[in-house]
Formats: sequence, structure tokens, C-alpha cells
Amino acid sequence: MIGNGRTRRIIKYAAYILPYVLFFSASTLFAGVGGGVEGKEKVDIIPLVEWTLIFLAGLGTVFGMGIAFAAKKFAVQIDPRVEKVKDVLAHAHCGACGYAGCEQYAEAVVSNPDVSPNLCIPAGAKGAEAVALITGKKAEILEPQFARIMCQGGWSKSVKRFTYEGVQDCRAAILAGGGDKACRYGCLGYGTCSRVCPFGAISMTEDHLPFVDIAKCTGCRKCEQACPTKVIEVLPASREVLVSCHSKDKGGDTRKNCETGCIACGICAKVCPFDAPSVANNLSRIDINKCKVCGLCVTKCPTKAIRDFIPQRSRAFITDSCIGCQICAKVCPVDAPSGEQKKKHEIDKARCIGCGICTAKCPVQAIDGTFNAREVFAAAAARKAKKPEAA
Repeated sequence: MIGNGRTRRIIKYAAYILPYVLFFSASTLFAGVGGGVEGKEKVDIIPLVEWTLIFLAGLGTVFGMGIAFAAKKFAVQIDPRVEKVKDVLAHAHCGACGYAGCEQYAEAVVSNPDVSPNLCIPAGAKGAEAVALITGKKAEILEPQFARIMCQGGWSKSVKRFTYEGVQDCRAAILAGGGDKACRYGCLGYGTCSRVCPFGAISMTEDHLPFVDIAKCTGCRKCEQACPTKVIEVLPASREVLVSCHSKDKGGDTRKNCETGCIACGICAKVCPFDAPSVANNLSRIDINKCKVCGLCVTKCPTKAIRDFIPQRSRAFITDSCIGCQICAKVCPVDAPSGEQKKKHEIDKARCIGCGICTAKCPVQAIDGTFNAREVFAAAAARKAKKPEAA
């Protein structure tokens, strides 16, 4: 099997030069024929044609033997497992694996023992298992990752500095003075991300904001790389409470430019029982390693800049095991539990936000039914199998 590199370059140059050599040789011979016409009344060209064909055949044979020798001399043996791995990959060439294409990943996963067999995200768990079987490696389960749009300032909720009439592409629009939006950190809304997505996972809403269909999104990062304002982040599926804003302007300027921008008021940091949010450079960010996805900051944010990607949270309920210690009432951020001491408590369903704090603090585990952080990953995986409703 002919490998790439030096052998292919030799063959390429030989194939490129051969037609010119043949043409030059034939032209020279026939030019000799034409030159003799002036000195003779009759010319027999049959012998010349025969010798020309013999010469061309011999020249072709020499070049063919040279190419065959080069192919044999410089041939690179390819591991047959590479072709087997390529057959089970998604052939999307999306770059989610970190390599230029499927062929490069196949070569790396076969030859390098440190390359994991589950890097082809579009191929899914079955593809990872197949690659692991071929390469003799162990396929570990990876948490799904989705593209998150870190901006909620659509055209109806944000201010524009001027009217842009150029090419309807974010990468072109930003060349016009940094874009037409007053907020230089926000989504421009011209749909570049939706066009570069190889899986059709991104569509544009009526308010010119990207909507990510997590049932199709593979976390390949093409949209993240194409976005000129970097408002797209590929994050783990279990991290579903996020500050959907990137503005580093002062709070007053952000409020003027966008209705849903983060104004760095710090309320989220004050109410979070896990110290996950923090404010720096006029912007609040949530530490995904500390966040327990309780959603309390979502209810307290005055500009609704914090987005909760969990569509519906379960509400806590108290079982008969309750000893009436009142700890749930003390730790609840919305005062949902109530009851007398040493008697079974009740939870106001209208107030409960399903944050799971009372479940974690109950000493006898008498509170159940809360959507806690451990369930988020499983819920995200289940929703990936279904197409979400339109935004």
C-alpha cells in the first residue's frame, strides 16, 4: 500500500512531467518529418510513426518502472486497524476530537496509546465501544457537552449603534467598527453559527438569537470557533445554571445597552449557599465546580441574566420519617417548609423552587422528590434523545 509523504510526491511530480516529455518528444520527431518535405517530392511517414510509437512506448515503460520502483522502495505500511476505525467513525470531520479530520484521529487512536477511543462525539457510545474493541482500549463514558449561548440580548432587547446593511454574516458585521450592537460583547445575530454547524443543531429565533437543539448538538465547537464575539461556550450538560452574558461594561452602561445583561449587582453571590457565583470585571460568573444547580440565583437576578436550562424542577415533599427538627425551615431560602417542632412539617409547593438544599440538610433523609445535582446529568442525557420544544 502506498503511503503518503515522499512516495506520493515522487509519483505526483512524475505524473506531472510525463505528458510534457511525451509531447516534446513527439513534436521533435514530427518537426523532423515536416523539415524533410521541402527537400523531397514524396515522404513515407509510416516508418517515422512506427518509430515514434516505439519511442513513446519505451519512454512510458521506463517511467512506469521508475514509479513502480519508487512506490516499492518508499512504501509506507498502514496499520489495517486504521481503516477499520475509520469505518465506525461518524465521518463528520467536525474537529470535536481535536484532530483535523476522521482519518487523522483514526491514525492517532491506533498508533498512540494515550489517545482515548471515545473522542468521536458524533459517533456516540456505540462508536466509542467499536473503536475501543478495534484498538484494545477501554472506552470510558464521557459527559455530553452542548453549545450554550451566553447572550440573551436579541434585537428587541438590545440597542444598536447604527444600521448595518452589509453581508449578513457576524464575521463581516464585526469588521464594521466592531459590529452594530451597542454592547460589543453581545451576539450580533446574523447566523454565522447556524451556517457553520455541520449537524443542523443551531437555528436563529425571530429575535435573531441562536437556539441550540441539544438533541442534535455534539459539542464539536465549530460554532464556538466561528463566533467573532465569543458568546458561545461548549459546556458539560450537567451545568445548567449559567450567567448568559459576557458584558464587562459597568452596570449602568450595560443596562442602557441591553435589558437582560448582567449589571454586576452581586445579588447572586449573596444568595448562593454554595459560593458558586462571584463578580469580577463588572461581570458575574458561576463556578461550575461549586454550583449545585439549585437555581436560587435565577429567581433573585433582577435582570434575568442568569439562565436556568432545566425546563421543570421537581418540588420537595416531606415523608412520614420527619422528626420535626425544623432544620429544613431554617435552611430554605424561600421559606417553603413550615410546621411545629417535633411534628411532621409541610412544604408549600407554590414557594418551593426545587433547589435541593433541604434534602441535603435533612438529618433523617425525610425530604424527597427534589431535582438535585446528581440527577441533572441523567436528565440531560434523557432530553438529548428527544427534540426540545422551540425557544
